[in-house]
Amino acid sequence: MSEATVSRVLNGKPGVAATTRQSVLAALDVLGYERPVRLRQRSEGLVGLITPELENPIFPALAQVIGQALTRQGYTPVLATQTPGGSTEDELTEMLVDRGVAGIIYVSGLHADTTADTERYERLRAQGVPFVLVDGFSPKVQAPFISPDDRAAMTLAVTHLVSLGHTRIGLALGPKRFVPVQRKIEGFVRTMQDQLGLPAQTVEADLVQHSLYTLEGGQAAATALIARDCTAVVCASDMMALGAIRAARQHGLDVPKDISVVGFDDSPLIAFTDPPLTTVRKPVPAMGQAAVRTLLEEIGGTPAPHSEFVFMPELVVRGSTASAPGTRP
Repeated sequence: MSEATVSRVLNGKPGVAATTRQSVLAALDVLGYERPVRLRQRSEGLVGLITPELENPIFPALAQVIGQALTRQGYTPVLATQTPGGSTEDELTEMLVDRGVAGIIYVSGLHADTTADTERYERLRAQGVPFVLVDGFSPKVQAPFISPDDRAAMTLAVTHLVSLGHTRIGLALGPKRFVPVQRKIEGFVRTMQDQLGLPAQTVEADLVQHSLYTLEGGQAAATALIARDCTAVVCASDMMALGAIRAARQHGLDVPKDISVVGFDDSPLIAFTDPPLTTVRKPVPAMGQAAVRTLLEEIGGTPAPHSEFVFMPELVVRGSTASAPGTRP
């Protein structure tokens, strides 16, 4: 590419193919040069993205996918994060609406909490602000929802462990009021019934342990499940799974020789833990892109049906699961 071509692009002159112009601008961006003011694209508008804390690496991963997809469509993403003791979802919503956002994407927000008042979303709709809800569901809210198939995720995890000879399989997850938690329990209980013939009441009473969605929460839940002779623990997040591995080691157990652990999310860097974590991968790129596409249809006045779009997870087998102790030749 000649200097003359680059000069024509920088000076906004005609006679340059659109693809060439894009390549020059992309090169400027990559090399860290500022674009000349007149070449900066005018933003179509701001789009708010409200997420929980960013300590769980799955949230930044989703934010990145959503941010990139919005930028490609000419919108400017505004990331608003809830922090303990900081702004609430309602305060962040109000702040974004005051800034005149074109729409809002909520990730794992109050729409996932069955005890929360859904009236707030009706008020937002009445204000004419389009929104999309990721990871959670409420039949009372008229909006598009984007979710992973939490029941299928548990079927994948349990089927894998049963094939390795495990029969005492525990489930460690967050508080029961959340929709994804309730769905994971349904999937887990049903698969344990189907594959091991265990009665639903027994499974839920003995093998399901609620805690917090943190490393410490996973550690506490796994400690309780280990005390009930579980040889495998399925966790509702990779962070909880790391806590479960820590709990096993504190009890002098080797992962995966003495106890198997399965995570959920396939967060960035989780393939590099010791041992590398077997997990159920949440389809983050597909979910993030669908959230943006659906929101832009809402903004453009051609809304998709107000229903739930469900994405299939996949099992990623690594090094934290192995055949059950006592079943090895």
